[in-house]
Amino acid sequence: MGLLFTTGFFRVPYGDMRLIGHLPNEASARTFADYLYVKGIQNQTEPEKDKGWAVWIQDEDQIGPATALLGEFQANPGDSKYLGRAEGAARLREEEAKSQEEYRKRLKSRRQLFRPLTGYGFGPLTFLLIAVSIFVFVRSQYGSDPEPVHGWFISETSRGENLPEIRQGELWRLITPIFLHFSFAHIIFNLLALRDLGSMVEARQSSLHLLLITVAVAICSNVGEYYVGGHARFGGMSGVLYGLLGYIWIRGKFDPGSGLYLHPTTVTMMIMWFFACLVGFIPHVANTAHGVGLVMGMGWGWLSSRRFR
Repeated sequence: MGLLFTTGFFRVPYGDMRLIGHLPNEASARTFADYLYVKGIQNQTEPEKDKGWAVWIQDEDQIGPATALLGEFQANPGDSKYLGRAEGAARLREEEAKSQEEYRKRLKSRRQLFRPLTGYGFGPLTFLLIAVSIFVFVRSQYGSDPEPVHGWFISETSRGENLPEIRQGELWRLITPIFLHFSFAHIIFNLLALRDLGSMVEARQSSLHLLLITVAVAICSNVGEYYVGGHARFGGMSGVLYGLLGYIWIRGKFDPGSGLYLHPTTVTMMIMWFFACLVGFIPHVANTAHGVGLVMGMGWGWLSSRRFR
């Protein structure tokens, strides 16, 4: 599959949180944050240019109550019930900090195991996908000798044979072509993009969510490339990457509170690269896999965004 360039992806400040609204200044944000904290609602606030201070909620089950409380606070921020909460919040945070410190002494956290390479850390599933890709790349003599990994191709035959290996039970072949890369440039650019996009989905949603997207897009893009492209010896992560790009782009566009975001420059480069490969400017590219991945990702992102409207 074709190579995929990355540019500065948006730094997501808090993993697994959802935005519920904005307050006009730091003082009101701190007061409301303390009020929520004393009520047992984990939250974070941060400044946003031209929007004031954003309020993020950690537990999805608490989004409804927190949103209602935000509305009450915005209607009457001077209410006496909001005053004096800072001392109670500070005491609770101190107790929580002590508990966390004791826990860290007993067990290394995920962030210590997977050191952050992006603003939202290095996702464990993303790390695993990259590790498998590198293993297969080395096993194939850096892409020059595919025979040691011939069982990772979708099939040994052309589309006229109708995937005989898979019909005989070798179902892994539907997915494993995503781990095959045929040059250093191919694997480097693909895995750099996977590091950013995969980790973003893991941080803002979950590893399971990334796994579902990866498996679904891999199967559909690989099967599409086999039947439409008409050949079996193809590989690369870029079909999945186009799926992730499409998903993050559309989900972030229609559901800003998801925390998923792509800079417009990244989207423009994605489209330009797609069409450069499609018209043959970049040769030997699995264009069907790119197209299937992009369409699936965009559709997935749109359907997911509808859920939270």
